[in-house]
Amino acid sequence: MNTLTRLRNMDSSEQTLRADLAAVFRMVARLDWHEGIANHFSVALPGPGRRFLMNRKWRHFSLMSASDLLLLDADDASVMTGTEAPDPTAWAIHGTMHRVLPNARCILHVHSPYATALSCLKDPRILPIDQTTARFFNRVSIDTGYTGMADEVDEGMRLAHVLGGNEVMMMGNHGVLVIGKSTAEAYDTLYHLERACRTLMLAYASGRELAVLSDGVAEQTARDWESFTDSSFTHLAEVRRILDRHEPDYID
Repeated sequence: MNTLTRLRNMDSSEQTLRADLAAVFRMVARLDWHEGIANHFSVALPGPGRRFLMNRKWRHFSLMSASDLLLLDADDASVMTGTEAPDPTAWAIHGTMHRVLPNARCILHVHSPYATALSCLKDPRILPIDQTTARFFNRVSIDTGYTGMADEVDEGMRLAHVLGGNEVMMMGNHGVLVIGKSTAEAYDTLYHLERACRTLMLAYASGRELAVLSDGVAEQTARDWESFTDSSFTHLAEVRRILDRHEPDYID
């Protein structure tokens, strides 16, 4: 049975999750937010959220297909001793978060250029200087405890605690992590997060004083974004339309 036939015979919800996440990998590679063969995305299957899909070790984002994703169980650490063991850092972060954060249905972790640059500043806050940066006003956790590669469960627990009730974490001297209730919502958040960080870093680079929005305007703008979540599903659908035309093998 070939790969496409296997995918068509899967539970439709898993097939959709696989295709959506593969599409995100491909688009992130197109946007140059990946870093070599590192970084990881995952999405929970329907149910409690402990069974999840994640990219296998050392597969380039630009080549990712639906069938490449590993099906893992956050409660089964024995996978780390098998032939299909994921990257230890991925298991430490994603495996732990899928186990302890039921709201983290989709987890995206990247070292995208502008967000990573911002994470390396002494003050990595996303200041509200326009409509997109204001989306993240008072809605970002900041981790300042980087001590090296996160390859232990304890580090995953620490990061989950730092994230708290937010969906975005600036990982100081490291990168960013985004969670969402769906792949579409997580990707849309990541997309606008990188745009926001780009705008802020370019404004910083001008050397001119920033025109920061008032707290009231920033908060209202953030709330307006929160009532506009339906667009995230169309955003991902459009990403898939692009890939259907130019890289249709992502669904294999």
